[in-house]
Amino acid sequence: MKKQEYTVAEPQELLAFLIARMPDTSRSKVKELLAHNVYVDGRRTSQFNFPLQKGMKISIEKASFQDRLRPRDLDIVYEDQHLFVVNKHEGLLSNSKHPNDKTVITVLNQYLEATHQRCHAHIVHRLDRDTSGLMVVSKSKEVSQRFEEDWKGMVFDRRYVAVAWGHLDQSRGEIRSWLTDGEFCVLSSPVDNGGKLAVTHYEVKQTSRRYSLVELKLDTGRRNQIRVHLRELKHPVVHDPMYGYKDDVSPINRLALHAFRLCFKHPVTGRRLQFETPVPTSFMKLMEL
Repeated sequence: MKKQEYTVAEPQELLAFLIARMPDTSRSKVKELLAHNVYVDGRRTSQFNFPLQKGMKISIEKASFQDRLRPRDLDIVYEDQHLFVVNKHEGLLSNSKHPNDKTVITVLNQYLEATHQRCHAHIVHRLDRDTSGLMVVSKSKEVSQRFEEDWKGMVFDRRYVAVAWGHLDQSRGEIRSWLTDGEFCVLSSPVDNGGKLAVTHYEVKQTSRRYSLVELKLDTGRRNQIRVHLRELKHPVVHDPMYGYKDDVSPINRLALHAFRLCFKHPVTGRRLQFETPVPTSFMKLMEL
C-alpha cells in the first residue's frame, strides 16, 4: 500500500481538502478514494462533509497494482520467487482433483497469471477445507519435493489453536494414537493396528463456562489429526460436523480450528522463516460465553 499523509492547516470539509491536495485527480476518483481509503486521525472516514479542524492528520492509502490483484479467498502473508505463505480462509479447499473446484492452488494460479509470473502453484501441505490458517505453497515441483523429502527437518514449529467443548482434565498433555482412513471418516486406535502413528501435544490457554481455548502442536501431520484427537479426549472441536457433537448449538458458523503458527527453513535460501496470525475474533467471542 502507498500512503500519503497531510496535516490540516485550517478548518474545512474533508472532500474539499482532498480535492485541493490532488489537483491532477478527477473528482469521481477522489470520491472513490474517500469511500474506502481515507483516514482522519487514524480512523477511516468516508463522510464527504466531515468537518476538519486545524492539526488533524489525514492519510490516504492507495493500493498498488499488485495489491489490487491479490486474491480475496486467502491472504498472501509472504511471497518470493520460490514460494508463498498464505493465510487460508475457512471454506476453501487446499487442493482438488476436480478442475472446476475453487482451491488454494487455483486461486494462486489466477494470481500468478494476472501478475505475469511464469510459474504455477504446487501444494506442499494441506489444511482441511473448514480449517483456516497458514500454509506454504511452492512455485515449482522442485521446491515441493524438497519439503516432501525433509518435512520434519525443514518445518521446526507448526501450531494450531482450537476452541473445544468443555474443560479438559489436564491443562497440558500428549495424545498418541494410530489413525486409519475409514469409509466416511478417520478411525483412531490406542494401539498399533497397522495405521499411522499420530502424536499431538496440547496446552489449554484459556477457559470459559462452556469452552476451552487449546493450543496444539503436531509431531505428525495426519489427516484430521487434531479433530480426531480432541474427540478422543471427549472434548471435540466446536462446530465439527464429523467428529463433534451432533447437537452442537454453538453460535459460530465454522469449524473452530486455525493454524496460527508456521516456522520453517527456506528450502532454497536456508533462511529461518517464522509466521504467526492472531486467533480469529470469532473464537475469542466464543470464549466470552
